[in-house]
Amino acid sequence: MAKKSAKKGKSDGSKDEQIGFHKGALTTLAKEREEMMKILTIVEQLMQMHIKALKELGVDLAAEAKKIKSAKGKQALEESLG
Repeated sequence: MAKKSAKKGKSDGSKDEQIGFHKGALTTLAKEREEMMKILTIVEQLMQMHIKALKELGVDLAAEAKKIKSAKGKQALEESLG
């Protein structure tokens, strides 16, 4: 019986260590996610600045995107037929 008690104590310590490990990992990952969101926000702001500048210079990004999509569609069709 003494062995069971000792095993249980060891098991609980191991469980506590595992819980601590996972909680620590989650804390670290949450902080990493926050930093990633900051970076994403900055990248998005920079992209919007460039889009605005291109529009001011008369570049129609929607039309260019349509051309690219159309070209890719034609290429895919040719590849499937070819």
